[in-house]
Amino acid sequence: MIVLPMAKSGGKAVEVATRAIVEAGEIATAHFQAQKEVREKGRGNVVTDVDLLAEKTIVERLQREYPTHGILSEESHTSPDKSEYTWIIDPLDGTRNYASNLPHFSVTIALAHDEEVVLGLIYDPLRRELFRAEKGGGAFLNDSPISVPQRTSVQASVLGLDMGYDDEKGRRALQLLLALWPGMQTVRIMGSAALGLAYAACGRLDLYFHHLLFPWDLAAGIVLVKEAGGVVTERDGGPISVYSQGAIAANSAVHADFLRLSQNYPY
Repeated sequence: MIVLPMAKSGGKAVEVATRAIVEAGEIATAHFQAQKEVREKGRGNVVTDVDLLAEKTIVERLQREYPTHGILSEESHTSPDKSEYTWIIDPLDGTRNYASNLPHFSVTIALAHDEEVVLGLIYDPLRRELFRAEKGGGAFLNDSPISVPQRTSVQASVLGLDMGYDDEKGRRALQLLLALWPGMQTVRIMGSAALGLAYAACGRLDLYFHHLLFPWDLAAGIVLVKEAGGVVTERDGGPISVYSQGAIAANSAVHADFLRLSQNYPY
C-alpha cells in the first residue's frame, strides 16, 4: 500500500474522507423524503439543493485538512490547482433517482495523485454501505474484503449500465443490448454509475458499462474495481483514466468476452 498524505490535523486520508462522506450521506438521508428544490441542467439531468449542501460540507472539510490540494467536484467544477493531489467529488451520484424519491444513490470521494486514483470511497447512505479502496490495499465493503465475481462469460452474467445524458450514445447502448439479447442472464439500469462500479467490484453485477462519464462519476470506481481484482478499461479496452468518457468493469474473462461481442457496435 502506498503512503497517502496526512491531514493537517494528523489524520489519515481515508479517515478524513470517511468522515466527510458519511456526513454528506447523513445530509442526503435527512432530506430524502422532504421537499427538494430541483433545477434542470438538461434533459434527465437535475441538481437539487441537497447536492449543493452536501458538496459544501465535503469541500469545506477537505480544504481545512488539505489546504494545498486541488478539488474537482461535480456541481462547483472547481479547477484543480498545481498540487500533485486532487480530490474528486460527487456529492450526490444518482440525483435523478434522488429527486424522484428512488432509494438508489450515493456519495463519492476519490483522491488522485496526478491522474492516478490512489483512494476511492463510494457511500450508499440509505443502506449504510461504504465501499472503499486504497491503491495496493485491497477493496472493502464496511471493512469486509470484496472481490469481483468469477463468471467466465457474458452469457452467464448480470449486466449493469446507465444511459447518461447523450441521447445518441444512449440509443447505441440500447442497440448493443438488443444485439446481445438474450445472451446474458439479465440487465439492470442502475441510475448511479458509482454504485454500478461498486456493485461490479463486490459481485452484485458481473459487468458494468457506461458510454459517457465524468471524473466524479468514475474516479472512485477505478481503484475500487482494480483492488477487488477486476479489470476496468475504456470502451475499446484501452487504459482508463479519471478523464475517460466510457468504462467497462468486470473480471478479466467477462471483460474480454464483452469486448469480443461488442466490437462491431459503436456504443
